[in-house]
Amino acid sequence: MSTTFFSAAAALSSAASSSPPSTPKSNPHQKPLTYKPQLPQLAASLIPLAAAASIALSPLPLSLASDSPFHIYYGTAASAANYGGYGGNASKQDTAEYIYEVPDGWKERLVSKVEKGTNGTDSEFFNPRKRSEREYLTFLSDIRGLAPVDAVLNNLALSDVALQDQIASADSVRSEERRDGNGQIYYAYEIDGVGKHSLITVTCKRNKLYAHFVSAPAAEWSRDEIMLRRLHESFKTIDPQASSSSPSS
Repeated sequence: MSTTFFSAAAALSSAASSSPPSTPKSNPHQKPLTYKPQLPQLAASLIPLAAAASIALSPLPLSLASDSPFHIYYGTAASAANYGGYGGNASKQDTAEYIYEVPDGWKERLVSKVEKGTNGTDSEFFNPRKRSEREYLTFLSDIRGLAPVDAVLNNLALSDVALQDQIASADSVRSEERRDGNGQIYYAYEIDGVGKHSLITVTCKRNKLYAHFVSAPAAEWSRDEIMLRRLHESFKTIDPQASSSSPSS
C-alpha cells in the first residue's frame, strides 16, 4: 500500500527488531513522556497526563462511567488488494487484528479500496446527528516498531493537513506512553484544539502501525466527553486466532 500516510524511515525504531521491551518497575513519582511537536507556528503547550504513572503497567481498561449501549467492532487491517467487502463485522472476528467499541446508533462509513490504498483508512464510524463526531482507524504496513513519541505524532500530522492545523492552533497537546498486560507499548495523545478535541492511540504489532482516532467538535466534546474517552480507551490489538472469543475488558 502507499506509504504517503506515514514516514516509514521515521517510524522504525532502532531497537524494533530486538526482543520486546521488559516491563519497567512502577514508580509513582515518574512523570509521563512529554514533548513539543516540531510543527511551524505551533503555540501549543504540552501538559503531562496526571495519571500516566499509575496506568503505565496496567491493561487498557474500558471506562464504566457511561451507561450508553456499545458494540465491539472487529477490524482486519487487510490490504487494499485483499479488501473483499463492506459493512458488518460478524465474519471478521476470526481474522480481526484490532477491536474498538462503537456506540449503538452510530453509522459505519464505507471505505473504498482507493482510500484504503492511499491513506490507510481501515474503518470509520460517525454520529449521524453530527458527522464530524467520529471514530476511525488507519494503519500502515512494514513498520516494525514505534519511533519516539514526538516523531510519531509529527509524522501523522505531516500526512493529515487537518490534524496539522489542529495541533498548530491547539490550546494544549498531551502525550502518554503506556503498556498493556503483555508489555505492548501504546502512545496516547490528546489534542485540545480550537473548536475541536481529538484523542489518538498509536501502537505497532505484526509489522503494522495502527492509529486509532476519536474526534469531536467542542460542543459535542463537552456533551459526550465520558463516552468519547471510553471509545478511546477501548482500542487494542488482538491475535487473530483468539479474536473469535469475547474480549475481556
